[in-house]
Amino acid sequence: MKIRNFGVEIWMNRYETTCEWNLAETCVESLTVEELLDMAGKKDTILSELLPMKLTYGAIEGSERLRKLVAGLYEKQAVENVVITHGAIGANALVHETLVEPGDRVISVLPTYQQHYSIPESFGADLHILKLTEKTAFLPDLEELKLLATPGTKLIALNNPNNPTGSLMDRAYLEKIVEIARACGAWILCDEVYRGTDQQGDGMTASIADLYEKGISTGSMSKTWSLAGLRLGWIVGPADLLHAVSIHRDYNTISVGMLDDHFAAIALENRDKILARSHAITRTNLAILSDWIDGEPLISWIKPKSGTTALLKYDLPISSEEFCVQLLERTGVMLTPGSAMDMEGYLRIGYTNDVDVLREGLKRMSQFLREMQARAA
Repeated sequence: MKIRNFGVEIWMNRYETTCEWNLAETCVESLTVEELLDMAGKKDTILSELLPMKLTYGAIEGSERLRKLVAGLYEKQAVENVVITHGAIGANALVHETLVEPGDRVISVLPTYQQHYSIPESFGADLHILKLTEKTAFLPDLEELKLLATPGTKLIALNNPNNPTGSLMDRAYLEKIVEIARACGAWILCDEVYRGTDQQGDGMTASIADLYEKGISTGSMSKTWSLAGLRLGWIVGPADLLHAVSIHRDYNTISVGMLDDHFAAIALENRDKILARSHAITRTNLAILSDWIDGEPLISWIKPKSGTTALLKYDLPISSEEFCVQLLERTGVMLTPGSAMDMEGYLRIGYTNDVDVLREGLKRMSQFLREMQARAA
């Protein structure tokens, strides 16, 4: 099986461990183990939980404790609707592997996480791209989706909140997409890894798994929950679908690590504290970024309503990769080029890291933009 290079991951692997100011990061500023245990009131007692633990494979589909907690993030889900995976990346791959066969009609939005179009394409699917544009504030064009969703369409792959644009489909919008999917019999896979980061209210986007009988939600501990190091995610969906997923999962996962499962459960048992922290970071930092963009004539955007990233359009006569490489070499600031997401002419910025990193990175970017503008003139 041949598959395209994964643009974003290759870019991140190349630079993220050596850059000075990382504005390409997509997680809400990561928690330390100490911070997590302080939130949970377990700093002095954690060893009493871990030392007796026999490091077997553990529960194959994830511990019942953790699966109950994940189910509790949704309106209509139970333990039997949850399976634990190696991150959302593992969850997404398993769903595509389970559902998509050669010749199946698959619709994916773009931009999105590359898995959602490159994996089905590699399986020989009849892939159709629904391009997200500024015209609809980077939301799927419903009329265009209706035209693409012909009878027999197998899968519609969405990303909500969207990476990299930060666009957000609310409940009413999702319900319209459900109507389109139901009319053609399609499954909907919605990558909801940024769910919980809405700029308004309690931060929790409506989930496709709660709205549609053929809706599948994937999520993880990485973005909203600031625990990417656990490498732990999940699939939420109909029990029959999860049974089919588990057949494939037996070949490449067996189980997640018991320690990862344990710490993820601790985190979700303290979800309100982590969400409050995440909201403080995402909302404060987006305001900082918004003020910066207001003062930068070469940068424009559709302001995100959720998520941890924004897609910036720049007005300079160079490629996005040239822009990012030069920025990194001259200032130590790392962004992600739009070309890595099949969106040339744009830049992705991650704005939910440490506020001092964000401020310094933006300051350096301003100087870089002034220098580039002077050269172009």
